[in-house]
Amino acid sequence: MTPRVEIPATTLRRIVQSALEEDLGRGDVTTEACVPEELAGAAELRARQALVFCGLPVVREVFAQVDGSVSVEARCQEGAKLSPGAVALALEGPAASLLKGERVALNFAQRMSATASLTRALVAAVPEGCALRIADTRKTTPGLRALERYAVRAGGGRNHREDLSSAVLIKDNHVAACGGVRAAIERARAHAPHTSRITCEVDTMEQLDEAVTAGADVILLDNFDDATLDGAVALTAGRALLEVSGNVSLERIEVIARAGIDVVSVGALTHSAGSVDLGLDWTGT
Repeated sequence: MTPRVEIPATTLRRIVQSALEEDLGRGDVTTEACVPEELAGAAELRARQALVFCGLPVVREVFAQVDGSVSVEARCQEGAKLSPGAVALALEGPAASLLKGERVALNFAQRMSATASLTRALVAAVPEGCALRIADTRKTTPGLRALERYAVRAGGGRNHREDLSSAVLIKDNHVAACGGVRAAIERARAHAPHTSRITCEVDTMEQLDEAVTAGADVILLDNFDDATLDGAVALTAGRALLEVSGNVSLERIEVIARAGIDVVSVGALTHSAGSVDLGLDWTGT
């Protein structure tokens, strides 16, 4: 599955450059001491567990910055499901260059593939015929948001707002600061750009009723339990899109989808996905 939106080139270069400066900024004393400059090498990036692979453009950028003569050949599509032992990428070039870029490339690919894998699992749990969208949140690793959001797309998920300027989303602290749900929505309606839809987070059915009456376009049901979802859908009656967030697990996806919720946003896609097991196996010199 190829993501519809690529990582912006300037962003990708900046992120990779920073990572290489951190790991390779003062050189690689081991490789420089024992690997001849003229030695050629080949390696394969292999899955060591079942996973959804993500990270091809980042791996390519890593080795392009280390040594432009390194070849990175895709052996699977971005977003493909791989079994243990499957080859994702094949690399050829100066052995020293492969060794210098190995760790940075793996760090990116392991984390991005973990996010893509978790996203795919949640997407696959949506029952056929249900329109629920799986989306991420802004709970991303500082500086790596573009990569993590790309990985969500590779896994079949959707992106929430890019940043604070992208959309009006009234959270609980905005409600508290404004003195209530209605006041916050009315102020947002009066001052936000006319092109912005108004999203408001609610914690209770009473707040939900207030948000619907005030004309919110999207209402985020924060930590609503499964027993309350049917009532929330009935109360809203199609007058606003409904999003569920908080304590969303794989096991809850079917219930949320069948209740008629439009979107579920899952912070764990980016803040708790961890890393999968990918390895760079040497195949020849």
